[in-house]
Order: sequence, then C-alpha cells, then structure tokens
Amino acid sequence: MRVVDIAHGRSGDKGDTCNVGLVAWDDEGYRILRREVTEERVAAHFGDLVKGTVTRYEMPGIKALNFVLTRALDGGGTLSLRSDHLGKVMYAWLLRMEIEGPG
Repeated sequence: MRVVDIAHGRSGDKGDTCNVGLVAWDDEGYRILRREVTEERVAAHFGDLVKGTVTRYEMPGIKALNFVLTRALDGGGTLSLRSDHLGKVMYAWLLRMEIEGPG
C-alpha cells in the first residue's frame, strides 16, 4: 500500500526548509503512519533532494505527523531553480511512499 491510501497531506516552505504534514483518515491509519513513516524512511524516500536533516513531530490529537526537512529546497524561493521551489507539492511525493499495511 501507499501512504495516500490512509492519509492526506500538505506542505510548504520557510526559506530552504520544507514542512510536510500527513494527516491520517482514522486511528488505524495513524498507527500505521507512526510505525512506517519514520525519519529515516522519509530521508531515504526524498534522497538527494533533502541535503539536511529530517525531524518528525507527532500530533496524536489530529492523527498527524509533521516532518521538517532542512536544506530541502535548493535554497528556496528565488534562489532555487527547482520547479517546486516553495515545496508546495513535497507532500504529494511523500503520499506515494510504499508502506506495509495493517499487521
């Protein structure tokens, strides 16, 4: 399965840092997100696009995970030549991550 099967997301920038939020549709989805979508897996998923750190914050009250990706936007804003220099679609890339389902 993929993250998109159990969650939706949103992302955006603060300079060269990108915030990527995932919100599970239900409690089971949140349990799977917490188990499967780790800092290490997110860093590996984005590969060379993220040159800094990946930090995960849990928000159980809204069944969400927030990832802060540093040095992730090639300078960000007007400095970057990337098509997504503001990180607005980074969440869509993370929604495509393959994960293990319930179990």
